[in-house]
Amino acid sequence: MKTKIWSVDKNVDNLQSYPQITQSAELLKANQVVAFPTETVYGLGANAKNDEAVKKVFEAKGRPSDNPLIVHIASDDQLSGIVEEIPEQARKLMAEFWPGPLTLIMKRKPGQLSNLVTAGLDTVAVRMPDHQVALGIIRASDLPIAAPSANTSGKPSPTSAKHVEDDLMGRIAGIVDGGNTGVGVESTVLDCTVEVPVILRPGGVTLEQLEAVIGEVRQDVALKNQETAPKAPGMKYTHYAPKAPLFLVKGNQAFLQKLVDEKRSDGLKVGIITAYEHQQDYKADYVVVPGSLADLHTVATGLYDALRQFDELEVDVIFSEMFPDHGIGAAVMNRLEKAAGHQIIKEHV
Repeated sequence: MKTKIWSVDKNVDNLQSYPQITQSAELLKANQVVAFPTETVYGLGANAKNDEAVKKVFEAKGRPSDNPLIVHIASDDQLSGIVEEIPEQARKLMAEFWPGPLTLIMKRKPGQLSNLVTAGLDTVAVRMPDHQVALGIIRASDLPIAAPSANTSGKPSPTSAKHVEDDLMGRIAGIVDGGNTGVGVESTVLDCTVEVPVILRPGGVTLEQLEAVIGEVRQDVALKNQETAPKAPGMKYTHYAPKAPLFLVKGNQAFLQKLVDEKRSDGLKVGIITAYEHQQDYKADYVVVPGSLADLHTVATGLYDALRQFDELEVDVIFSEMFPDHGIGAAVMNRLEKAAGHQIIKEHV
């Protein structure tokens, strides 16, 4: 398959009428698959109403079929067309965070979406992206668009069009290059079908921000307890992983450097993920800095690119510092833990 690539400036006016947008929307209406930028990561979009289109997403990604897809919309009318009802808590969150990196799970309206999108569940995950290119494509297609991250399943999510090309060139109909994404980690997924909403995946909207709007919010216990089955089917799979084994290190810089030295003495090429404040503390083959401890949003923005850099550098093993697990840091650590397969080396003191 030949993959067409369009470049578009997200800041231009009346984006919906641009040929790059209308052409990509026509492909979506023809039940083809197109990658496009959102404010979180690049999404792999397909007509959420059509089985044939949704199958192409799973095939291109190599994604397990029991892993539901998030439906992206551009208007409240589109939402009312696919959900049974909008809980009051969801309405408050939509008013505060939509468009934005928050996915809300609600009861689906029967007969409106492909069953493949929801993996046969009676709920659907929906969000309205805060990105003019994404919104322009959705509006031009006049369709709800199912769009997981535009990468090969299991690999780090794409935050640039080049990442999408590396994974999916020749496997999808088109890529809309709208530059690098902003948030860097995926949306927060919140189950609004229960009395006290539950975070199934931490992301661009933090627990603290949610509770400031609607009060108590819980987190799925499986996020911290690997013995518990996650409530969200997709969370049981390995995600975000580079080719080389990744280990998280809970200890000081000297302890991490000792681990690096041991591997290098064995002749291995070693990479380190660290914060800007600590980059001078280490000696390794490669030291990659996603961002600063002073602003964890920078770490979130640079995380996936950092993980992908190690694939290009062909390291043998990667060690990563732990980052603070609060605010957006909860999403950063969730992604790192899954990328590492929950392999954590702890310093014994």
